[in-house]
Amino acid sequence: MSLRSLSLLALAAGLVAAPATAARAESCPSGIRVPGAEYQQVACLSELTTAGTVASGHTVPGDWAGLTPKDLPVPSGVPGVQVDGYFPDSSRTNADHGWNHDAQFVIRLPDRWNGGLVVSGSPGVRGQFANDRAIGDWVLARGYAFAATDKGNTGVDFYKDGRHPGDAIAEWNFRLTQLTRAAKKVVRQRYHERPRRTLVTGMSNGGYLVRWQLENHPELYDGGVDWEGTLWRTDGPNLLTFLPPALRGYPQDKDAVVKAGFPAESEFLWPFYSQYYWGLTQRIYRAEFDPGYTGDEAAYDYQSRPESVRKAVAKVALTGRIGKPLITLHGTLDGLLPISQDSDVYARLVRAQGRGAMFRYYRIEGGTHVDSLFDAFPDRLRPLVPCHRAAFTALERWIGRGEAPPPSRTVPRPAAGPVTSCTLG
Repeated sequence: MSLRSLSLLALAAGLVAAPATAARAESCPSGIRVPGAEYQQVACLSELTTAGTVASGHTVPGDWAGLTPKDLPVPSGVPGVQVDGYFPDSSRTNADHGWNHDAQFVIRLPDRWNGGLVVSGSPGVRGQFANDRAIGDWVLARGYAFAATDKGNTGVDFYKDGRHPGDAIAEWNFRLTQLTRAAKKVVRQRYHERPRRTLVTGMSNGGYLVRWQLENHPELYDGGVDWEGTLWRTDGPNLLTFLPPALRGYPQDKDAVVKAGFPAESEFLWPFYSQYYWGLTQRIYRAEFDPGYTGDEAAYDYQSRPESVRKAVAKVALTGRIGKPLITLHGTLDGLLPISQDSDVYARLVRAQGRGAMFRYYRIEGGTHVDSLFDAFPDRLRPLVPCHRAAFTALERWIGRGEAPPPSRTVPRPAAGPVTSCTLG
């Protein structure tokens, strides 16, 4: 498939949240109040999944465009209550609902509740509806309440939020903690009991949030699933250590791209990632942590930058010291966050902290960062969403019945045909 055809997938890693306006619905008299919210709208809906919320205006398709394979089934038959709103915030990057206000959230409460709560932060720098297709539809159909946040700032100018370098990403962690605490209280209002199980999950930057929450606020959760989470380490590796050499090397020096950490087997994906993600990602995250740099992004050398840059990264750095069960999955052909520079490293951190007993790591052969690329290369890739669901159900059995998941391993891709299912064991 040509790059021109693939351009429709350019939203897939969530670096740009396409603005859209969801129609407002009449509030229903439910008595639900989100603690700490500055504004909220409550609606009783006949359908909480995207099978109904697209038509009713209770999701924003631009938030989740390109994140899943086109033929991913959409469950339906989930009536309940939806609460949209925002917490107090001074930034205005999120245009969802036409509110132009950040710290937006959505909380969905199915009528047929299974006693659990799932919370999530958006991938990339998208809005709060970004996980609706990949995660929200499926967990709602299983009976979970579902809450998601925009992380407090969105879009390619997200780094302009905050007073100091690193503040914008540090806010992401605060906002998910804030929403988790509020959503637990909303669940109690709706069902008259606390959630019996609270799980945190997300992809890419949302996966980073899972790691950070289980390291810093394990008391809020029973466990989590990290789907190709972003790794921030003060001394590296991080985005700012492996993207510049890839930018310098491609397309003339492919060996340099491999040396930067991108597997040679993923070369057929490099034109897409190079055109749509490497340069933009480097620029906006460098601007977040190192706004004083004025040189060419391809020439950026993280290790030679002032100590202030590492101090900014330290605000959001990960340690591996998780306090609740965590399952991590990552595609071996990830063309944005190369697995050798990300989850392989995080797995070693967790084990070095003595937390290996509560951790499982599945390297998914043939998976890449952008699941919608499976539609372009069905015989070379596999979507990660089935593996996320397999990991999620494994986590349920782990914390619910004490049934340990299969040992960490590389999950092989079957030799022939499109792959649409996933078995971890």
